[in-house]
Amino acid sequence: MSISKIKFGVTANGDEVTKYTLKNNNGIEVSFIDLGGVITNLMMPDKDGNIDDIVLGYDTVAEYEVNMPSFGAPLGRYANRVSNAIFTLNGKEYKLDKNESTNCLHGGNTRYNRMMYNAETDVVENGDSITFSRLSPDGEQGFPGNLTVAITYTLNDDNELMIDYYAVGDEDTIVNMTNHSYFNLGKGGHKCKDILDQEITIYADNYTPVNDILVPTGEIKSVEGTALDFRNGKPVREGLGAYDKDEKTVTEYDHNFVLNGDDVCDVAKAAQFVCKETGRMMEVYTDQPGLQLYTAGGLTTENSKDGINYANFCGACFESQNFPNAINTKGFPNAVLKAGDEYTTTTVFRFSII
Repeated sequence: MSISKIKFGVTANGDEVTKYTLKNNNGIEVSFIDLGGVITNLMMPDKDGNIDDIVLGYDTVAEYEVNMPSFGAPLGRYANRVSNAIFTLNGKEYKLDKNESTNCLHGGNTRYNRMMYNAETDVVENGDSITFSRLSPDGEQGFPGNLTVAITYTLNDDNELMIDYYAVGDEDTIVNMTNHSYFNLGKGGHKCKDILDQEITIYADNYTPVNDILVPTGEIKSVEGTALDFRNGKPVREGLGAYDKDEKTVTEYDHNFVLNGDDVCDVAKAAQFVCKETGRMMEVYTDQPGLQLYTAGGLTTENSKDGINYANFCGACFESQNFPNAINTKGFPNAVLKAGDEYTTTTVFRFSII
């Protein structure tokens, strides 16, 4: 195991950005920057020993300062969507940014991944870790209370990248954090054209249907007979087509799954992602109730890593989190963090060769 750091660049405000790399003894390397606490690179071998970078991203600070697709980004204060960019807490109404139709998406215009973080590295049992932390002040993004936030990434020799989220505030607020890395396990990693023939399994019997602007209706519906049934694993392209109201086909995947969970373990297997051509497999474990699968059906970028122009279905995000718009939806899991209480949640990405 090892931890290294190099200068990555300077922000428009003059902040020096540092790139940190954790490396295990099996050829797995993960790099991060203290601008946003973002995962910038994840190097992984394939079945033939070829090592590729399997996450999408950029090469420069300037591009990460914008990062509209949120490549590799921790998201907060409330990830995913808040309908009408508004919620009421303790009798008071809070207005957020409308940055996706009438929704507030991923915290609005002031994204967590555009902030500078304090970084602290540590050597832990069977691995190395790095923690990115900052204070989100009262009123930032429109949310109440000063909130101390920390994201700890740990890489071990079991080829697990563990992400531990922590938050505590001085007022009641709402919190929902996740990571928005785009993974491509194909030949060449992030350079692979698309993920359409890569296979996804999601351990969820149900999902939350959405309206035409992707806000959950409040229903919880079985995946049986829909394009959302990933229980037995299938290629991403299966189920794609013209949008159908009964959801036997969808134009892309941007849906929240109600995870089955595990009555014995807090952190249970939620999904797996496999590329048979390269033999790469990624398993996802979490203690969260939901998993948002996003397959980048409408993504196009220029000036990305290694000069690549990413196109539709170039990567898949496995966003472990609370349900979208939970604060405004009766029956969804609690989204409120009471003053002084600690928000803690864990997600694990485990990498292997099949």
